This record gives sequence, C-alpha cells and structure tokens, in this order.
Amino acid sequence: MPADPTRFILVGTSHAGNVGAAARAMKVMGFADLVLVAPRFADVAQRPEAVAMASGATDVLESARVVGSLAEALAGITYVCATAMTPRDFGPPNHAPRELFGELASGGHRVAFVFGSERFGLANDDVYACHACLTIPTDPAYGSLNLAQAVQLIAYDWRQACGGFPVSPAAPDARLADAVAVQGLIEHWRETLEGIGFLDPATPRKLMARLHRLANRSGLTEEEVHILRGIARAVHGPRR
Repeated sequence: MPADPTRFILVGTSHAGNVGAAARAMKVMGFADLVLVAPRFADVAQRPEAVAMASGATDVLESARVVGSLAEALAGITYVCATAMTPRDFGPPNHAPRELFGELASGGHRVAFVFGSERFGLANDDVYACHACLTIPTDPAYGSLNLAQAVQLIAYDWRQACGGFPVSPAAPDARLADAVAVQGLIEHWRETLEGIGFLDPATPRKLMARLHRLANRSGLTEEEVHILRGIARAVHGPRR
C-alpha cells in the first residue's frame, strides 16, 4: 500500500482559488493526492489564483490530476466518503467525521473524500456511489462552509484518526533554578522590601516564608530568577 492511502477529490470546482486553498489544506495535514473531476477550467490548478491561494503547496497543485468523471477519480480506492450537508434518500449512511474515522483508519483501506462544487455540491448519483456520507457538525442555523474550509476540517480529523503529528515545543526547556539561586532571590527580596519600607525587620510576621513558598511553587527558571533580581535591584537602587 502507498505511504499515503488518502485521496481528495474535488468535483466540478468553479474557482481556481478554492483549488489552491484546498491544496494548502491538504499539505499542512500531510496529504498530497488531489484529483479534480471536470473542473470548470481544465487548467484550474495552474491559474494564478490557485497558485496564490496554495501559499507554498504548489507541489500538490502540480501533481493534481484532472479527469472527466468520478469513476475515473476512484480508481484504486476501496472506501469512498461523500461530503454533504444533508443526507440523501436511499444514500449511504450519514456520519459525523470523527465517529467514523476511528474505525475507518484501522481498516487498511485506500480512502477518498469527495467534495462537490461550490454552488451545487454533489449530485445524488455521486453520493450514491459512496460508502458513507460525511456531515460536518455545524450550527444548524448556518452550516455553509467554503470548499477549502471543508477540506481542511476533514483533512484534520482524518490525520488525527491516523495518528496525527507531534506538537513541537516552541523553545527548548529552560533550566530550573536551583535552591541556592532561589534562596539568593529571597534574600534579595528581603533587602529590597526592607529598603522600601514594605517589610519591618522587627515584625516580619510570615511575609518572607510566604514569598519563599511562592517562589518554590512557581518552579522558577534561572532566567526568571535573574529577571526578578533585576527588578528588585532597580526598585531598591534609586532609593538607596
């Protein structure tokens, strides 16, 4: 089985920008197999609007295939999901994506997701050719999704069902301050608070104990200790 057993099929697409945006939605979720069925313009994937909206996913556009019928687009596919807002009479069972994808992802299928045109959606005959009909759960009062938005939502849920991608930390973990550094900070605070008249050394009560507990609970990093000592230095310095 190919490394990417997933195909996205756009039927009767009118706007080149939507094709480009759909390619971008696919690529950010790690998918690349795009087939266009009877688009309004045969060169839709090469049009400037498509390239602009792809925003770097031009490799998906360049490899997209244009075919004349849904049957051609489904060659090699073993499980087909239509996307539609409402179920059709005599059509396949209707599912929210997530309720179906968990089981489908472990089934070893080559899966295709079929999206209709911007204006008319999918024809009944196209829906009837599918194993399942996906309906994205939206506000019942307004369920209109742009084509590329629908592709993005389906691509995200399918990627999550297939295992997802790890979330990388934005920065390496900072080093925690050791007990000596924290104690030095507490002593610096004591000096500063006494210097500005906030702490009376004759009657300290439990202020320093509470500040020490706060520092320990915060799990301060070395950089944070430096920052807090710098603030204390700036506060105390001019008064001295």
